[in-house]
Amino acid sequence: MSVPAIAHYTLPDSPYDMWVRDELRDYLRLPHDGTRVEVVGGEIIVSPGPTVDHNGIVADILEGLILAKAGHPDFPWRAVQTTDLNLVEIGDGYIPDLIVLEADILAQARSTKAKHLFSHQLDMVVEVTSKSNAPVDREPAFGRRAATKWTGYAQCVIPYYLLVDRDSKGPGITLFAEPDRRSGRYQVLDSWEFGGSVRLPEPFGFSFSTAEWEPWGE
Repeated sequence: MSVPAIAHYTLPDSPYDMWVRDELRDYLRLPHDGTRVEVVGGEIIVSPGPTVDHNGIVADILEGLILAKAGHPDFPWRAVQTTDLNLVEIGDGYIPDLIVLEADILAQARSTKAKHLFSHQLDMVVEVTSKSNAPVDREPAFGRRAATKWTGYAQCVIPYYLLVDRDSKGPGITLFAEPDRRSGRYQVLDSWEFGGSVRLPEPFGFSFSTAEWEPWGE
């Protein structure tokens, strides 16, 4: 099984500070082809750009939110894709698949042409696992890396984390809530299998179809 690239470099500054200044990619001579570079637990994580089926899942979730907005003019939620998330509290920098936040907060960030979003602006993050980087998105497994995006989101007290795990050994969708800053842990709020319709509970209250979702191949 392939894993995301984890490497140690002699850098002129910390990986986080270089990521914030948008210098890390060029210093590592990474191509501008969709390759993602993130800092998770202080380590540099380089992942290939997402595939069409991965992006299709993100699009289905986003479509559900857009349809809810179209049906209710006062619907408060908006979403942005692959936007830099500066977790200054822990010195990490992520690029979530989808970020859900209140409409007025997004409008303010757009008006200031913000380069990054910050944890206090978010209500939910969404990650869709890929075969190359699934361990980085999940709760840490026993004996594996201690810091993942799951722990980072919890440490920064992002209220909800929706994880779509496409692992063929156990695909499913889990909504985490009640983050604990000190332990860096979430509680499971709800979970679903692929194939049906998912309705997120309040405060979100929108639905999306998973009828076309499939696990990754062996």
